[in-house]
Amino acid sequence: MFPTSETLPVWNKNGVVSAVLLHVAVSEPLFYTLHRCFHGDYLFSNYHSLHHSSAVPQAYTAGHATFLEHLMLTLVIGVPIIGSFLIGYGSLSLIYGYVLIFDLLRCLGHSNVEIVPYRMFETIPFLRYIIYTPTYHGLHHAEMGTNYCLFMPLFDALGKTLNTKSWNMHKNKCLESGKNGRVPDFVFLAHVVDMSSSLHAPFVNRSVASLPYYTRIYLIPFLPFSFIAMLLMWAKSKAFLNSFYNIRGRLHQTWVVPRFGFQYFLPFAADGINNKIEEAILRANKLGVKVISLAALNKNEALNGGGTLFVNKHPDLNVRVVHGNTLTAAVILNDIPETVTQVFLTGATSKLGRAIALYLCRKKVRVLMLTMSTERFRNIVKEAPVDCHKYLVQVTKYQAAQDCKTWIVGKWITPREQNFAPSGTHFHQFVVPPILQFRRDCTYGDLAAMRLPEDVEGLGCCEYTMERGVVHACHGGGVVHALEGWTHHEVGAIDVERIDLVWKAALKHGLKPVSSTK
Repeated sequence: MFPTSETLPVWNKNGVVSAVLLHVAVSEPLFYTLHRCFHGDYLFSNYHSLHHSSAVPQAYTAGHATFLEHLMLTLVIGVPIIGSFLIGYGSLSLIYGYVLIFDLLRCLGHSNVEIVPYRMFETIPFLRYIIYTPTYHGLHHAEMGTNYCLFMPLFDALGKTLNTKSWNMHKNKCLESGKNGRVPDFVFLAHVVDMSSSLHAPFVNRSVASLPYYTRIYLIPFLPFSFIAMLLMWAKSKAFLNSFYNIRGRLHQTWVVPRFGFQYFLPFAADGINNKIEEAILRANKLGVKVISLAALNKNEALNGGGTLFVNKHPDLNVRVVHGNTLTAAVILNDIPETVTQVFLTGATSKLGRAIALYLCRKKVRVLMLTMSTERFRNIVKEAPVDCHKYLVQVTKYQAAQDCKTWIVGKWITPREQNFAPSGTHFHQFVVPPILQFRRDCTYGDLAAMRLPEDVEGLGCCEYTMERGVVHACHGGGVVHALEGWTHHEVGAIDVERIDLVWKAALKHGLKPVSSTK
């Protein structure tokens, strides 16, 4: 009766026509009738109530049903497909295409997000009886006694179960969609790390995004799609919303600059990246965002001077631009035991390295600063109090730290270079990516991180490799800036005098340091 896979055509236009006719003539009225039956007392209480148990319908609510209801849907789906095959018009594209469109429309109806323009119905009024909308089906979940149809409101009209509020509510939602958007108080401006981690985004896979990132083997086949997305974003794109959460009535969002990590190291890409960052800052300023915090490479010193470029170019900004590195320095410094009298510092003349060195020397801690630039070393020494100069020591080789058990790594070091550390050394670090944990007789710290306050709400995804609720310290620094209501920009060099102030403010607001010792 049915053709084999060898004889089955890929496409048959007559099959499309027959499937549409069978869908309208059989599947739609069949679903409408069965659906109304499932709203009877017995079937609803014992079966259909599960589907209606979702307080807020989402796309996956479409499949949240009992086994009996799935059998009913199988019958509804099967009629157009089997019917087309019986009359000799079956094809592979009909099987996959019909099922895909069927599931897509059901997910659309439960998505709780209105995307169907109301003007389409005003231009061609009859269309409102041909295709339903999320608003239309949302009314069914809200009031249940109306709008039973599968996809075509025509059958509700014929059965006199069409909710009279459907069209006006749909129009009002469309008209008010641009007015009801809540302006975030704080924005963390991140960027894509690499091809693999891009698949960790919540809009790609929410379940994966809810867990700390690591390379998942089953996602490797999707890397070509990630590569294509990277090319498309490189060609034309702007910063986009990735995630959000709430703290004490304040909306915090994470926006993403559409650039991957490797692109930040391409000299010809620098201007384009800065333009994207600048666009995001100006957009935040226009919206009324109070604080925007720059993540990782978005505040690279060589790229834009840690955000200084944007503040100088736009002196009238109302949004506060923050690099958050003051809290990063505070987390690293407060992770160092008070009994330590000597540390070895790589990346010593970087923004963070400078701040750490100047802070520690004031605490009478000897800092072995690994740098080949005597000029940059001397400039840092000049910033220290005169009586602290002796605690800053320039070294040019790793061998100089053979007796030092506290290493602060701000520049990536190889396993060979790690071998110069004595047994029992702890590696604190602020280098991206983190160094390889090569030494079994040593301990390694993670990147500086803070746990958000316990009253955080709506946090549905993880920030890179951190567990949910834990963010990089620079992110936390922006959060503190917003909660405190500070009105200054935090860009450029770190103000050493503010390190303790920011640390105390973070603890006051309930942020907690994450123990990094392994």
